[in-house]
Amino acid sequence: MSVPTRRLGGLTVSAQGLGCMGMSHGYGTGHDEAESVATIHAALDAGVTLLDTADVYGGGANEELVGRAVRGRRDGVVLATKFGIVSADVVNGFVVRGDRDYVRASCEASLRRLGVDHIDLYYQHRVDPGVPIEDTIGAMAELVAEGKVRHIGMSEAGAATIARAAAVHPIAALQSEWSLWTRDIEDEVLPTCRAHGIGVVPFSPLGRGFLTGRIAKPEYADGDMRAGMERFTGENFDRNLSIVQAVQTLAAARGVTAGQLALAWVQSRGEDVVPIPGTKRRTYLAENVAAATLDLSADDLAAIEAAAPADGFSGARYNAAMQRAVGL
Repeated sequence: MSVPTRRLGGLTVSAQGLGCMGMSHGYGTGHDEAESVATIHAALDAGVTLLDTADVYGGGANEELVGRAVRGRRDGVVLATKFGIVSADVVNGFVVRGDRDYVRASCEASLRRLGVDHIDLYYQHRVDPGVPIEDTIGAMAELVAEGKVRHIGMSEAGAATIARAAAVHPIAALQSEWSLWTRDIEDEVLPTCRAHGIGVVPFSPLGRGFLTGRIAKPEYADGDMRAGMERFTGENFDRNLSIVQAVQTLAAARGVTAGQLALAWVQSRGEDVVPIPGTKRRTYLAENVAAATLDLSADDLAAIEAAAPADGFSGARYNAAMQRAVGL
C-alpha cells in the first residue's frame, strides 16, 4: 500500500506521518531499539515519509535512534524535530526557552544527534512567554537562510501568536493535539492556520492509544505518563471507555478497527491535515497506514460525531501546570 501525499505549507509529505516519541519516551521504560528501527524502516517502505521526533524525547535518545534508522535513506525522509522544552513535570509544568542563543544551540545539537546536515521541518515545541515570538521565529529564519533548516513549524501555539509568527516568516505547519477527544484547535487555531496557508499536524490522533480500544483497564507500566492524566483514570476512564466502545461498534460495521476509524476521522478534516500516529511496533504501524486510504462518507462522519461528540469525553488532557504552556 502506498500512502498519498499532502502539503504542509510549501512542504510535500506523506498524508500520514510516524510519531517516534514512544520509541524512547513517555509510555514506560521498556524500549526495543531493534523493533523501533524496524518499524521506521517499515514505515518508509510503506510510503510514510514524515518522521517526527524532538530533542526532549528520551533526553536526545529519540533523535539519535531516528538518525540511525534513516542512515542511508535520508533522501526519502522528511525529518521533523522540535526544540524549546527544557524540562517538563507534573508539578512545575513545562520550562521553555525560545531565545536566539538557545534556538541556535538546540538546532546544532539536533543536527549532531540526527547525523544530518539539515532539518526539513523544525518546530518550536512550546511558546516561550518570556520571549517575543518575533524574536524566536527570527532566529529560526536565520537557520533557514543558512540552510540548516528547510521549513519552520510551531507546536501548541495560540491563534494570535501564530498570526504574529507568520508575519515574520512563512510557517509550514502547526503541530497540536487533535483527535476525536481533543478538539480545542477547531474554534480559533485551525481557521488562523488556514488563513495563513499553514498545514496542521495532529499529534496523538489516537488519544494516546485510548481511542484504539486496546486499553481496557486503567493499568499502566512504570514511567507511563498516562497514569497521571485525568482522562485515563477513575470515573473518567469508565465514561470515556463507553464512548470508545460505541466507536468500536461503528468500526466493526465498516470492517475496520476503532483506531482506524478514529484516525480516518482526523484525516478527513482537510487536505492540509497530516496526523502523526505514534507506534513502536510494526503490527500497529500497518494498521495505522491502512487508515490513510480509508474514505468516510457523510453518513459515517455523522455517526462518528453522534457516538463521540466533542463534549462527550471526561477529564482534562493535562494537569493545570502543564496546560499553562498550551495556546500561548
